[in-house]
Amino acid sequence: MSAEPLSGRSASATADAGYREITDERGRIYRIGETDRQILGHSRKFMVYLPWAAMMAISVFEYAFGSAESVLSAAHGWSQSNTFWILSIWVFFQAGVAFPAGWLREKGILTARAATLIGAALSFVGFLSISHFNNVSAAVLGFGLLGGVGAGLIYATCINMVGKWFPERRGGKTGFVNGGFAYGAVPFIFIFNYAFNIGNYQTVLDLIGVYVLAIVAVCALFFRDPPKNWWPADVDPLKIAASGKSATALAKNPPASKQYRPMEAIRTGMLPLIWVLLVITAGVSIFGISFQVPFAKDVGFGPLVAASSAGVLSVVNGVGRGVVGWLSDLWGRKITLIFVITVLGLAQFGVLWAGNTKNEILFLVFAFISGFGGGAFFPLFAALTPDYFGENYNATNYGLAYSGKLISGLFGGGLGAMAVNSWGYDGAYILAGGLSLVAAAMAMLLRNPGESRDKSAPPVPQPAGG
Repeated sequence: MSAEPLSGRSASATADAGYREITDERGRIYRIGETDRQILGHSRKFMVYLPWAAMMAISVFEYAFGSAESVLSAAHGWSQSNTFWILSIWVFFQAGVAFPAGWLREKGILTARAATLIGAALSFVGFLSISHFNNVSAAVLGFGLLGGVGAGLIYATCINMVGKWFPERRGGKTGFVNGGFAYGAVPFIFIFNYAFNIGNYQTVLDLIGVYVLAIVAVCALFFRDPPKNWWPADVDPLKIAASGKSATALAKNPPASKQYRPMEAIRTGMLPLIWVLLVITAGVSIFGISFQVPFAKDVGFGPLVAASSAGVLSVVNGVGRGVVGWLSDLWGRKITLIFVITVLGLAQFGVLWAGNTKNEILFLVFAFISGFGGGAFFPLFAALTPDYFGENYNATNYGLAYSGKLISGLFGGGLGAMAVNSWGYDGAYILAGGLSLVAAAMAMLLRNPGESRDKSAPPVPQPAGG
């Protein structure tokens, strides 16, 4: 590999700026020489903990909504179908805003800080909507559309930003941040199951809205993306074997061969495949989140089991994201993803079996497994996308991939409700499990699009002993 400054930028110019740009044999550009503290004024670890806190705050939208559904229905006169479609619309816009927001960020029109502050304000409006509007259309507009856009701006910004700051070890860091989006909802799941009623629902929802607004807005004040092509100063991108604790992660998940623009990423065929896989797996996950508590109540389990199953699902969903992100740095992203999707599929059959046999212990066990599989794939897709296509256009590339959740929200929530109404829980859970196993088989087709480019290049060095 070479270490020459790129043409068009002199060595003295980059030296004066405190950095230099080098290329490897594949033409991949790395901007080295600047530390995180020089850019931020503090450690880049803050770009893990602050996004994590913001993700914790917005988790109440998706992961606790199912627990609030019965009180909302009674208070506003909504049907179960109304409440599930409100959530489905929220999922649609939460996922749909990722691509346009990413495009605006990469064009310099919208900063990470501005995107998150706007998201905080819209999220606040979302909770006020389901607190004060009886009209379903108003709730769809306020919570579903505005709240969905707000949460989506926050989610996309947090996930993309942490991947940019940790290009050499993004699996574990992305998983940790992404995990907050699930287990952050646990206190609210129990509040909605035990201390949420027609007499206090407006006060509770208004306070939750204020909580989300305050936490996210404070975090947003410190958000900032690194410069394009930035690489940590203490990790040599041309000598993977000498990269210390990052060596294994880089060997198993080598940097992208180039910075792929969105259309280039689409033409590789891998970005469309990632999109399809996310559609299926997120749909199964959303189905589980939406229907596990109603299924538990339908088979006769008490509110403690119903709330505990949702709490277990939420906790393990979040913790599993961090664990699997770390594991993918050791195993490789593709193998870990296949494992997770398979677990998700098998867990659906387990939840159904435990419910039908009215075994509360097994129901909680399979809720645990379902929660693990139902969240762990999100950070894997979030890390796999820049692994394959680079960091510079990751906000738009991952925005395209994450847009698959648009479809997932429809068949996981709204169409899931139709499946339950038509075929009962048996048919719906069997369909969900089968689709997940199909996705696991399809994931075997994934490959880094730079592999063909690398055939003529020297092999990527492996860590000592590996």
